[in-house]
Amino acid sequence: MTQEIKRVLYATDLSDNSAYAFGYAINLAAKFDAEVVVLHVIDKTMESTQIMFAGYINYTPIEGDLEKRIALIHEDIRKRLKGFIDKNVAADPESAGKVVQIEISKGYPADEILKKADELHCDAIVMGTHGKGIVSRSFFGSVAKRVLRRVRKPVFVIPLPEE
Repeated sequence: MTQEIKRVLYATDLSDNSAYAFGYAINLAAKFDAEVVVLHVIDKTMESTQIMFAGYINYTPIEGDLEKRIALIHEDIRKRLKGFIDKNVAADPESAGKVVQIEISKGYPADEILKKADELHCDAIVMGTHGKGIVSRSFFGSVAKRVLRRVRKPVFVIPLPEE
């Protein structure tokens, strides 16, 4: 017996090619009459690097400044995600109704994808992977492979085009 898919988690890094994988998430949702939850994870490792470099450029945050910057970053990402969704479903307005939620999370991408898939009761995960060759293997190993090693639900890993 096949499992019913009612909710799809689409994990995106907002790269130019991520629209390609988004198309698969929307098509999957259409075939199963499912909802799509869009997730972007702010990589905790990248945040640590930004904080470290901030010290080198003599940046001294004022009280509450960090929280304000984080709120602005979240709002900017939410706007970019909304624009991304609108742009990629413009030809098929019915598809726009499939996206029911936009989530922004902070942490290690693979951990957050797995956590959100469970928290949001998603039945499948769609995510892209970049390029070909050695670079692809290192990226694939860093996020998609970690998700695949620990997940207990279907995952669709979409190879993204090079262009």
